[in-house]
Amino acid sequence: MQAFLPPPATSRLSPPLPRSPEPRASARARRLATLLAVCLSCAAGGASAQVFGDAEWKESPAPPPPTLNVEGLVAIGMPGYMTLKFGIDPATIVVTGDGVVRYVVVARNPSGGAVNAFYEGVRCATEQMKSYARSSGGPWEMATDAQWKSFRTMNSSYTKAIAQQALCQGGAPRQSVGEMISRLKNPIRETE
Repeated sequence: MQAFLPPPATSRLSPPLPRSPEPRASARARRLATLLAVCLSCAAGGASAQVFGDAEWKESPAPPPPTLNVEGLVAIGMPGYMTLKFGIDPATIVVTGDGVVRYVVVARNPSGGAVNAFYEGVRCATEQMKSYARSSGGPWEMATDAQWKSFRTMNSSYTKAIAQQALCQGGAPRQSVGEMISRLKNPIRETE
């Protein structure tokens, strides 16, 4: 049988070992490096906040609505239960310096008749849309108090479909208008 022995007692009278100043200096250097990294990431976060939609973002003035043209629209892939058919005039897609993608989308009843067009903008960074003007085939009627709204929570799902299918990638506009048009014509489902 093995006996349990307590650890040997240490003398409480022995003085503590002297500390070298070097470990303290390296600990300070590590803390300073960590603090510097935190400060730099905060500064970078502030810069990215301007891109990804904070209070400092400012929308550039929207160009006037382009001439309405219902010929040559590129169809938007929508669920089969949708009664309206949507299409974008590819000649109207423009990306401005503030990161807003503006375009004209047309909604049609497949049985003919009614045409409704909307001049809209999408902010990919915040998943928001704004409707600047609308037309029923005649002159544009400008929106009086256009506001940015989340297209994730709106009843009309065509803006979300446009953004996902063609306009946005990873919270930013796609590389070029040409790529957006290509994605409209050949939609590819992506996971973000």
